[in-house]
Amino acid sequence: MSVAPVLPAGGYLGWRFLGRTLAVQRTAFAAAPGRQRDEAYFRAKIGTIDTAEELVSDRRLLAVALGAFGLDADINARAFLRKVLESRTLDPTSLAGRLADKRYGEMAAAFGFGDYAVPRSKLSDFPDRILGAWRERQFEVAVGEQDRAMRLALGGRRELAALAARDVTDKTKWFTIMGNPPLREVFETAFGLPRGFAALDLDQQLASLRSHARRAFGDDRVAQFADPARMESLMRRFLIRAEIAQSGLSAAPAQAALTLLEAAPRVPRWR
Repeated sequence: MSVAPVLPAGGYLGWRFLGRTLAVQRTAFAAAPGRQRDEAYFRAKIGTIDTAEELVSDRRLLAVALGAFGLDADINARAFLRKVLESRTLDPTSLAGRLADKRYGEMAAAFGFGDYAVPRSKLSDFPDRILGAWRERQFEVAVGEQDRAMRLALGGRRELAALAARDVTDKTKWFTIMGNPPLREVFETAFGLPRGFAALDLDQQLASLRSHARRAFGDDRVAQFADPARMESLMRRFLIRAEIAQSGLSAAPAQAALTLLEAAPRVPRWR
């Protein structure tokens, strides 16, 4: 029997409830017999896989591999996925390096079929790392079946926390956000950016995102979101705007909600 996440409300109210119950809900969700069987199968089989072709030929293994990177929808694109997984990830001209969605490159690097004579799937801790990511994202998928914005907020918080802590330039972090479709949507919605924003020149997008971050938080660096209070403020903005868009509120109530949002105390600047 599958266990569905409990979301008694949408928007920011639902988000607060989910935050209070997240650990318990995730544990119950992961304990479902079907997911336990999928985990056991992955643990037993992944160490025997030597090539990308073998991985994409085993639909059950592939489902877990894709789910760990939020790419579940590509389960039937076997030929494409094989080429991605065989890419040399340190070569920016490879297929994985050229794709705008950087999740493909992350998956190819994790497995290492194109980078090493012996793939990383042979490492003893590999199943734990992939299954940990898979469990987390599968819970987010289940949340998204009830509330898409809530799924984006969960995934956005996870991805952004990891990105904020990375030892790379701030420009690289912003470009990583732009190359991650779900995370990009969180920022575009939170900042009230127009539909055509993604069609702008990349440098224009970068300048605009930094400008909006500076106006909203007093800081234009991605590293600021390592601060839980700053992260919560971003998710609040995203969920309020997403709820307004989804509910089709009339102009007056929508404007009132946005006014309250903009009037919320700014999180103190930190260094």
